[in-house]
Amino acid sequence: MLVHRVFNAFVLPVLGGLGLIPTSCAKETQYITGTNLDGITTRLALDRTPALYTGDFGDCLGGQSLLNVTKFDAAFYYDNSTILFHLDGTTNIRNESIMLYISVEAYGESRFSMTVNPCNVNIYSMCPLSAEEPVEAFALFQIGPQQVSGIPQIAYEVPDIEGFARIQIFANSSQTEIGCFQAVMRNGNSFSQPGSISTVLGIFTAVAIIASFATAAYGVSIPHMRSHYAHSLSVLVIFETFQSIFFSGALSLPWPSVLPAWWSNFAWSAGLVPSASVVHSINPFVGVSGNASQVGGAGSTVINNQGGLTQQIYGRWLVPTIADQIFRRVPETVEDTVHMLRKRQPYDPNNPYDYNWNGDPVQPGMPLPGDWTGFAGELSDLSIPAPNAFMVGLIWLLVILGLVVALLVALKYSLEGLVKLRWIKQDRLEYFRSHWSSYLILAVLRTLFIAFFSITTLAMFQFAIHGSAGPTAIAAVVFVIFVIGMGGLVLCALRARLRFGTFSLDPDRIILRRGKVFGSLPCVAPVRLSQLREAELAEKPVGSLPFVRWHFVDDDPSRRSAHQDEPYIKRFGWLSARYRLSRWWFFALWLMYQFIRACFLGAAAGSPLAQVFGLFIVDVLALVFIAALNPYEGQRNTALAVWLLALTRVATTGLSIAFLPDFSLNRIIVTVIGVVIIVIQALLTIAVMILIVLGGISSWMSLSRNREYFSSEMLEGVRIRYFEHIEQRATGQPPPPKPQSKSKAESKHESSEEFPELPKEPYFTVTSVRRAPKIEDEDGDYVAEIHPPQVTGGTTSTPAAPRRASRSASVSSRHSASSLPRGARLHRVSWSSRDFSQWETEQDRPNPALVRRMSGGLGHIRTSSANIDGVLRGQPSLNSLRTGTPVPGSRPMTPTKEVPEKESDLDEVKENETEKSYLEDSQ
Repeated sequence: MLVHRVFNAFVLPVLGGLGLIPTSCAKETQYITGTNLDGITTRLALDRTPALYTGDFGDCLGGQSLLNVTKFDAAFYYDNSTILFHLDGTTNIRNESIMLYISVEAYGESRFSMTVNPCNVNIYSMCPLSAEEPVEAFALFQIGPQQVSGIPQIAYEVPDIEGFARIQIFANSSQTEIGCFQAVMRNGNSFSQPGSISTVLGIFTAVAIIASFATAAYGVSIPHMRSHYAHSLSVLVIFETFQSIFFSGALSLPWPSVLPAWWSNFAWSAGLVPSASVVHSINPFVGVSGNASQVGGAGSTVINNQGGLTQQIYGRWLVPTIADQIFRRVPETVEDTVHMLRKRQPYDPNNPYDYNWNGDPVQPGMPLPGDWTGFAGELSDLSIPAPNAFMVGLIWLLVILGLVVALLVALKYSLEGLVKLRWIKQDRLEYFRSHWSSYLILAVLRTLFIAFFSITTLAMFQFAIHGSAGPTAIAAVVFVIFVIGMGGLVLCALRARLRFGTFSLDPDRIILRRGKVFGSLPCVAPVRLSQLREAELAEKPVGSLPFVRWHFVDDDPSRRSAHQDEPYIKRFGWLSARYRLSRWWFFALWLMYQFIRACFLGAAAGSPLAQVFGLFIVDVLALVFIAALNPYEGQRNTALAVWLLALTRVATTGLSIAFLPDFSLNRIIVTVIGVVIIVIQALLTIAVMILIVLGGISSWMSLSRNREYFSSEMLEGVRIRYFEHIEQRATGQPPPPKPQSKSKAESKHESSEEFPELPKEPYFTVTSVRRAPKIEDEDGDYVAEIHPPQVTGGTTSTPAAPRRASRSASVSSRHSASSLPRGARLHRVSWSSRDFSQWETEQDRPNPALVRRMSGGLGHIRTSSANIDGVLRGQPSLNSLRTGTPVPGSRPMTPTKEVPEKESDLDEVKENETEKSYLEDSQ
């Protein structure tokens, strides 16, 4: 019995499926012969894709058409000069003779038009139009070159052709339009490729998230971790870039069709992931209703024309009492009509005359196909109605927050499990494992900070479109939470550092100095006098202007900086860690700038002129101000956020001014401008991907900072220079001037030989130094101290008496001429490497302060006496370190290793105690 059930449940369905395979494979392509407009005759497949065809369609009378249409397909086959027309639907008109007017409009001009009498082309379901018979119109029209001469050849190849096909239905008795349906035109080419472009961008973004999180979680020294985290590519800047590209379409402008298609690839970054199930589930809540399987306004009431439709067309919506007299209900016809309003049949691959390039009825709440005006037009490419935009973004934000929490919790317990299984070392990511709850809270806050611009823009857009009360109330609550919540956190982060000081206003000057742009173009650059280094003050300026300097004065000058203050980094490092030491407060300025942009994009949707010009001015001022501040510590973040993204914003908004209706530009020119915007933003996207790859490599190097050798010998020199760069940037000081090239040095040397510079007074030169004999050389105790006995084989050999240096007779004496008392101990001022090594061994100091000072204060170092001896005696040259070439007798450069902060503080206390005791012994 069990075997029989298994056979019926599994074997029979499999055999049935295998039996269907020959049927599906038995389809044979059928061919016809056709002659194209160029006079070339070829053999053509019946299931080929036409050169131009329609997509989604809607009611161009705003839902007032007297037909309900479930299918509207039109196509132009260039290869055999044929136009296909297919229309299915129903009507509530009892009997009316009609005329059809088919037109194609592309780039703002009429390219094709044709008047059709359905009775002359054998469309019997529309001859006459009757409520008792469903409309099933299918026709093929042979055309000549004159009829399609208005369609340019580029229309068959350019992506996202801007055009639409329209069919208008007129009643013969009243010569009145009773139906109008419009479908967007396509040619098979499009910039909208979310399946490929969005997927690739998502993968690159995931790599950037992993690299950024790794630098934040790896290590034990908080300042050291911050310095490496600051040089990883900011995930905030990446999302800001993609969101800026997508929300370019939030301006209320008549966009060319290519731009919304291109921007649809970046919708995921704003939380607008197209999902039919999500959209349909919230349609009742946001107030979007309608039949998604048809378009039109024909109801179940049958209209009796009685010789004319004038009164019915214009009076049935105005005077209900007259409508009751004109309309009469026919129950049988109503039942047939409801039965005929069925959804379009799916594509049948076994039917050679069926096709799958057709469109569908436009979803309720969507704009008319072929209209890409404003943010609603951009959302139409995502199949998201404008009233649903905020709720869709909020839902996906909640999903992302849940995903962040789940991933961090899973990572924590996965690491603990691997440690217990002894698959990884006990100290692997120990700081993250012990502080994972803090990381979880900061990751959630960072995610909300990234989503600030997107959510506030969508919330203000919800206010602008005057949607239903439910989603508008939720948008208001979320808007207040984001603005007050993030604004309050920013104010707390500022107060935590600024409450222990005051602001001072001091006089300053703006110095106009000569400089060069791009290394060759001369220019005059303004620089504040307080920012010039001492070496730059000698250069004579072009001019100067009076100015003031507003700066913060700390009450305690010895207070740790924002990048060395560990409690502050733990609380607010997610806001300030990536910025320079003098610009740690830039996150407050960034939040204000993003809020202003959100106000222009979301709230000013009803005033296109003020919206476009206002946003353009804001972006230009932001470019100048942010470039002057140069806030980021990492070079990749500076290149992307300060220059590439800011310049792209200015270029996009500036070019978008040409789309204002007041200029009435030709749509072909508008499309060309749109392609230029796409090229600019595509270059920005490629630059982001390149920077993500470089950021991943640099993060890989940062994770190897506690290793003596790097896995890639080719990048060893690069790693050393990268660590030197991190160390220098963390100080907040300008980088040292680059050494001149050999050619420039030789040219400068030649010029100095031709015109030798006069030495500055006073002037002297030390050419050589010779040590003269000293009195302490006569002291045997001192000689024995600087030449200790050598221990070999357990025996001690006494060194021979040192050879005395010859001295003049006037100072020769067997007694010491020193001013010290006879019992005092004499110490030498200059130490040799051997003295230093021996002293360290005697004092037993495993973590000397000298090596820590050499690390630049970024972290703490564990080393041995052999390392110090190597530092003093066997250091390789600077060139060998930069090229990564090994030097005989030396080992590759080892980055400074981190130790926990408590342990490092204890080492400092021990060092101080040792130094004090040594000074007491010497005194």
